[in-house]
Amino acid sequence: MDVFDWDEGNWPKCGKHGVSKAEIEFVFMNAPLVKPDRTPQDAETRYNAVGKNKNGRHIFIVFTLRQKEDDRYVRPISARYMHKKEIEHYEQRQKK
Repeated sequence: MDVFDWDEGNWPKCGKHGVSKAEIEFVFMNAPLVKPDRTPQDAETRYNAVGKNKNGRHIFIVFTLRQKEDDRYVRPISARYMHKKEIEHYEQRQKK
């Protein structure tokens, strides 16, 4: 099981769109769709995750993975609720 890496650097960026830590962690624990980020950064590989919170609301998350000693950390970078068109696109991909 991965550990979540929350601190003063990433939490404000995730929380500013109203998504809670619990919602973000719930998405990761419930088989999100994960893809490499389409705009890669130089410093570290970023990924996109799409999933639903426990109430069924779709959430889009940008994150990276970090290794610290023997633990792998999921470090959310940003998170937001998805727009209708994004949800439709996601739902179509899930059917394939």
